[in-house]
Amino acid sequence: MKKLVSLLLLFTFGLSSCEKDDICDPNTPTTPRLVITFYDITNQTKVRIVPNLKVIGEGMTEGIVFNETAVDSTKYITSASTVSLPLKVNDTTVTYKLIYDSNGTNTNTDVLTINYGKKDEYVSRACGYKTTFDIKSFFPTDPDGDTVWMTLVQLNQTNIDSENETHIKVYY
Repeated sequence: MKKLVSLLLLFTFGLSSCEKDDICDPNTPTTPRLVITFYDITNQTKVRIVPNLKVIGEGMTEGIVFNETAVDSTKYITSASTVSLPLKVNDTTVTYKLIYDSNGTNTNTDVLTINYGKKDEYVSRACGYKTTFDIKSFFPTDPDGDTVWMTLVQLNQTNIDSENETHIKVYY
């Protein structure tokens, strides 16, 4: 009987030394993206859909993928009032071309350059680190020399620590 109790006790201690699986819960906050929301310039409280918006990061040949199920160039195009764009975790500046009506007849390209600070935060052993950002400045420009389609660009939230709020508001 003593041997059985000793064996059970040894087995119990053996199990208690096992660690739980190191799996990062999908609900754990990770490095957030920059959230840009588009508004009507004449009614600045009304969100506005940008038709056929394509966003291309500096150094990219294609755009940001908005529709992963598409198999052709339409995967880089969205018609939405809000877009979420990644910031570089190994740099402090990012530049995006925002192309209005990219596959239409009224195509217009504006460029948005964002300068930011960054801070790495330890999440857990399973999830590793996440990076949060602090927008220092941003510069909208018109590379084509035609009229800008982004009439007004405003910083709404300097700290980027979640994707639950708009960081930059664009009026057009």
